[in-house]
Amino acid sequence: MSSIPAPARAPWPAVISVPLRLIYGLYAALLFLVVALVALLGVLLMPTLEMRRGTARIAARSFFFFAGMPVKRVGRRNLPAGQCIVVANHASYLDGVVMTAALPARFGFVVKREMNTVPLAGLLLRRIGTEFVDRFNRHKGGTDARRVLRTATSGQSLVFFPEGTFTPTVGLGKFHTGAFAIAARAACPVVPAVILGTRRNMPATRVLPRPGPLEVRFGLPIAPIAEGPEVDPALALRDQSRQAILQELGEPDLAA
Repeated sequence: MSSIPAPARAPWPAVISVPLRLIYGLYAALLFLVVALVALLGVLLMPTLEMRRGTARIAARSFFFFAGMPVKRVGRRNLPAGQCIVVANHASYLDGVVMTAALPARFGFVVKREMNTVPLAGLLLRRIGTEFVDRFNRHKGGTDARRVLRTATSGQSLVFFPEGTFTPTVGLGKFHTGAFAIAARAACPVVPAVILGTRRNMPATRVLPRPGPLEVRFGLPIAPIAEGPEVDPALALRDQSRQAILQELGEPDLAA
């Protein structure tokens, strides 16, 4: 009579691992609050936008270091020395903080207008030059898009999450065209970026984070093509960028 193999034992008994995860999550949440308050004080005191963004970058890197979430950057040389627009996948509330830590201070962010009303976070985002865009009101959204376009045509580098939001479903969602229309109008390249690890560390279904390494991979810049009777430069940029992200991400295509 053959014996039935015993099931593999978890590295930590549940009675221990559950409290440890809770303790870590509370520690990370408290750490984030402390770092965010210090960062807010810094950006309120710093006189220039570049210094305020630099302060936010140091704060983001400090949080991930002390939280046991080291951020690895791959392909940094793919970021042009001049203006560009970075587009990335969106899977977690950590994504914006990760990109703040990974990118030079010359980059500003374009985010949904709801973030402007979040206590303290809205003030911090405004002080580092974040652009807010309304997703639901077409008139306000059009006004916001024209303002962001003026920012881009003035030579500013921007970061977009073209999915617009994230959900518990694993995969890459549909891309909105706003970021790519602005890149085409501003005649600047788009750099596709892939964020790995944030969905594991803090998915949409979790309130508290867990530790683990994070990684940002920057792809080759994609230059806008000339507009033609059968060619829309914004759509071409969108499709090429999305395909590049999808290949590196290793998640399902939710728009298929």
